[in-house]
Amino acid sequence: MHKRPYHHGDLAAALLARAEEMLREKGSDALSLRELARDLGVSPAAPRRHFTTKQALLDALALTGFERLTAAIATAQDGAGRTFPEQLDATARAFVGFAAANGALLDLMFSAKHSPEASEALGGAALRWVQQGLDMVAEGQRRGEVRAGDLERVALTVFAPLQGYIGLAASGVVAPDVASEGLDDVIASVVRACRPD
Repeated sequence: MHKRPYHHGDLAAALLARAEEMLREKGSDALSLRELARDLGVSPAAPRRHFTTKQALLDALALTGFERLTAAIATAQDGAGRTFPEQLDATARAFVGFAAANGALLDLMFSAKHSPEASEALGGAALRWVQQGLDMVAEGQRRGEVRAGDLERVALTVFAPLQGYIGLAASGVVAPDVASEGLDDVIASVVRACRPD
């Protein structure tokens, strides 16, 4: 690992960027404000001006992760057709792509949002991500492409298989050569399960 001296600019952004690299390399337990300061070439006290505790830093990382995931899904949805299958396909591929590129961050995001110490901002970012999925399912129901019923229960049948696929792929249970076609199969299965009776 090489040091990246910090000279000027946005220290908070530099801390978050380096912390995300450390998260990917070593996991959240190894993150240290002191080590971040050393890597960036600032005083040991400098990071505390932005993140008073390691937990505050982890919350900020999780918050930016949810913001990036929500933006990636919104971009994918904007570039897709309007039907529920097209929107689901775009959403699923954006979610799986984010998870594949940011596995450690995604784990942190899901654990941090359930922490009793989670900030309001982090809770709000997580809710915006959840709402994005609910809105997609509700629009499918409104268009008659998704079966009627309680929105949260129907949405669970959409997102549980995707979350399961991500978990299996991340753990190596799904072989890389099967992963792409496997995602196609999961998406097709969800679309079939969501069709109105």
